[in-house]
Amino acid sequence: MKGFRFAAVEAAIKKPGRLDLALIFSDLPAQVAAVYTTNKVQAAPVIISRQRSQNGRCRALLVNSGNANACTGEQGMTDALECGRKTAEALGLSDEELLIASTGVIGQPLPMERFRKGIQPLVDGLDHGTLDDVAKAIMTTDTFEKIERRSGEAGGKPYSIWGIAKGAGMIHPNMATMLSFLVTDANVDGAFLTSAFTQAVDGSFNAITVDNDTSTNDTALIFANGAAGNSVIKGGTPEGAAFAALLHDLLLSLAKLIVKDGEGATKFVEIRVKGGATQADAKKAALAVANSMLVKTAFFGQDANWGRIIAAIGYSGAQVEQERVEIRFDDVIMATGGIFAGGDAEAAGTRVLQQKEFKVTINLNIGGGEAVVYTSDLSYDYVRINADYRT
Repeated sequence: MKGFRFAAVEAAIKKPGRLDLALIFSDLPAQVAAVYTTNKVQAAPVIISRQRSQNGRCRALLVNSGNANACTGEQGMTDALECGRKTAEALGLSDEELLIASTGVIGQPLPMERFRKGIQPLVDGLDHGTLDDVAKAIMTTDTFEKIERRSGEAGGKPYSIWGIAKGAGMIHPNMATMLSFLVTDANVDGAFLTSAFTQAVDGSFNAITVDNDTSTNDTALIFANGAAGNSVIKGGTPEGAAFAALLHDLLLSLAKLIVKDGEGATKFVEIRVKGGATQADAKKAALAVANSMLVKTAFFGQDANWGRIIAAIGYSGAQVEQERVEIRFDDVIMATGGIFAGGDAEAAGTRVLQQKEFKVTINLNIGGGEAVVYTSDLSYDYVRINADYRT
């Protein structure tokens, strides 16, 4: 990737033995667009980065795992500002050019001596680090690093978009609980970058759910530094449409990886609702099904219990006429006209649920609204992982 450098070190923020402090640095001033958590309880790094990213230009990101620096009061804000200031000084930047992100345990102060010791080695490592290192450093309960890359062309010049994400638990729309950082060497108009990124997040990270929990630290952002040397990409142009499509495709791939890595997950499920009175209604119904604990446990148990699905549709708040509802597991019709399809549907539906990936399609048969949400099952391991997360 032209004009970007990466580094990660082991600072033992929570415990030794893994990379947990990382840096993304642009050699050039970069356009930045960002989306943050909608949770009213927000971590210090979210508050700081939200303010700094509003000017639309930044150069670097400091990120750690192991400690969320959330619900840590004035001291948490002071500590976050100090971490940013020391990193910015080491990079020769102003404080405002550096964004901050954290993930991990809520309510514990940052181990500042470990941060202070880690910053200079982190900056020194920029000449030989990789984005893969950063992806590893931001993991918490993730079981694998999540990285996607795309390439395009504008004005005859090739460009790249690279992205990473972390997330496995506390995943729910608006936005999905995770960190995601993208870099592109494309030259992109700032207003268009913000619009395209926000729309791509809405169609990806806001379309996944694992456990109906939204955290205090969600951050998704993209840096665009123009090092590819292409003419500026603007909205309303073929090149703008191509860039937006690549961006959406990359973010959707990252979002699906988060669901597939859902804590204890054994199934990846696409919930598609058609025929809603409106798109918003379709999204309500899809989310109700995707978040239902009873539906998710049925997926885990490979129980073709379509009754739990139609019940979730009914309480979703969407306009529903029971006698119109059709439910399919992949191509198997489980219910039509709001009643059991009968015959071999139970056995055929069970075979679908035995797969690691499958689709539940719900047709409300009322209007033209359609929505898709991606979810996972709920297993014994989800309880085990979250029962001792702080230890």
